[in-house]
Amino acid sequence: MNIEWIDEQNDLAGKVVLVRAGLNTPIENGMVRNDFRIQRALPTLRFLRDQGARIIIISHIGRDGTETLQPVADALHEHLPVAFQTREELVVSTLQNGDIVLLENLRQDNREIENDETFAQELAALADIFVQDAFSVCHRKHASIVGIPQYIKSYGGLLLREEIEKLAQVLDPEHPALFILGGAKFETKEPLIRKFIEVYDTLFIGGALQNELLAARGIEVGASVIGDGEIAKDILENEKIASVHDVVVAHVDGSSETLAINEIGSEDTIVDIGDGTMQDLVATFNRYKTIIWNGPLGWYEKGYTSATKTCAHALALSSATTVVGGGDTIALIQKEKLENEFDFVSTGGGAMLEFLLKGTLPGLEVLK
Repeated sequence: MNIEWIDEQNDLAGKVVLVRAGLNTPIENGMVRNDFRIQRALPTLRFLRDQGARIIIISHIGRDGTETLQPVADALHEHLPVAFQTREELVVSTLQNGDIVLLENLRQDNREIENDETFAQELAALADIFVQDAFSVCHRKHASIVGIPQYIKSYGGLLLREEIEKLAQVLDPEHPALFILGGAKFETKEPLIRKFIEVYDTLFIGGALQNELLAARGIEVGASVIGDGEIAKDILENEKIASVHDVVVAHVDGSSETLAINEIGSEDTIVDIGDGTMQDLVATFNRYKTIIWNGPLGWYEKGYTSATKTCAHALALSSATTVVGGGDTIALIQKEKLENEFDFVSTGGGAMLEFLLKGTLPGLEVLK
């Protein structure tokens, strides 16, 4: 990919560098609960600091613009001396070489997600050069992603390059290859599933996506989360898609149990993949040379994490090249202290899936 990279530059001393970092981390009781993305942002920031650049970090947190990046600044400060300011408080001329400032949540200004031209210009005017290092949001057409590079010399960061290189490799995998896909909304995932049916040897589908497969096959799914039930026949009958023979269901009285798929009741809700199916799946891991995994296999938000944990621990022991991603997947992996047991852990969820589908992202195209 024809992108200029910031670590190929050696004249950064005194330059004001605007860095778009992906610091959207879960916050609990005013503290960062999962610092994975903070850790991954550090190499680019350390490189710039060592070069004597004056660094302004911009990022977002949350969806609606009401949250603050203060807890992120506190967590980042444990690794690097970082000041936290609003854009109104920032006085660029007072920054010394090696100084680092994190600015408040970009999404507190509605113009960020509107990809407002004036907002992009205002951000670009803060600095001499721009570094895009937020792979996790490079699928968004926001001002800090696709706007800024139109007005200022721009480079890719160290994390961005690693994401591109690692994910590009698994688009041409060593075979046999397995793709594990969780999450929801089959309609939006269908193009990706079709692509990987052609490229990979086996696909295992979990989460609410599996509910939709079962429903489309005429299996009772009760009150489970599904879409419109319309899945193309060629996908339903494709032998590369691994079968599921048991699931965990929640009953209306609040209890749960594992049932064979032909035992699901009309009021039951499928909340996880069954242990029998998971044991069959992980027993095949040693057959594969490449395994990609994105998305939880059960209803993660409701605490149904058994299948996802089983997958994570088994995959950590696999001799295959392993690449994983997705916010909930990463959160569980870090909670289980497994983040160093895979060949690559992507910071992207939706960005990872879109890159795997298209081989590029809007935020990458503007850097070319």
